[in-house]
Amino acid sequence: MFAVVIDAGDFASWNPTIASSRRLDTGEITAGSTFEWKLRGFGWVKQHLDEFEVDRRVRIVPEMRSLGGGHRFILTDLGDRTRVDHELEMIPKGVFKLMGPMMTRTGRKNLDATASALQQHLEGSASD
Repeated sequence: MFAVVIDAGDFASWNPTIASSRRLDTGEITAGSTFEWKLRGFGWVKQHLDEFEVDRRVRIVPEMRSLGGGHRFILTDLGDRTRVDHELEMIPKGVFKLMGPMMTRTGRKNLDATASALQQHLEGSASD
């Protein structure tokens, strides 16, 4: 499960909020690994991994002047299953602060769509 969450270069294969995705570096995926996502309204946005704790947590951080924050995934081992908590933080910067309310609505939709798609993807992988 952690492998799916940290492979941000493959997100477009299961996440409907990302039109295209690719890895920018090579080697083992770890803290600092870089990716790009093609996002509606933003185009290609470089991302990197932060808060990297194997099988426990990771944060995918966009590298944008207009927006800070990122996707945080926290995994908790419950014995026979794993709980995944997913947080999306969108911090508008500069003139984008004026769009805060709209970004909140967009963020909620993105969070719901990503969480649902991740669950379907993981459940589909488990039955293969």
